[in-house]
Amino acid sequence: MKPPCEIVVWYVIPAIRSELAKELLSLGMKQKNVSELMDITQPAVSQYMTDKRGSGIKLTDNVKKMIKDFACQLYKGEAKKSDIINRTCLICKQIKTEDVLNQLNIDREELDNNCKACLGSESPN
Repeated sequence: MKPPCEIVVWYVIPAIRSELAKELLSLGMKQKNVSELMDITQPAVSQYMTDKRGSGIKLTDNVKKMIKDFACQLYKGEAKKSDIINRTCLICKQIKTEDVLNQLNIDREELDNNCKACLGSESPN
């Protein structure tokens, strides 16, 4: 049995980071600048771009729009590097647990029902 936090670390956060990196690059940022802004390595940015990392789950259009809006705010200077952690958490909470579990072929019964720390714990599932 995988704890929900492990699923978030291995699949959800990388998917969010991948989408954010792609959006920033599509706005014209260089990989080096994206890596510095996101506090990740330049090779990690490259792996996000080629779907070698962060492609384990598909994000909904609503979540992608949230990420795109945030990328635009970062690019324009309306949001700062210090906003990335809080915004990532807000976006993560919008990802429905059932969507992730279905994509990963994990039965809900395999999760500990007492764990409320992640996998959209504050959003309706």
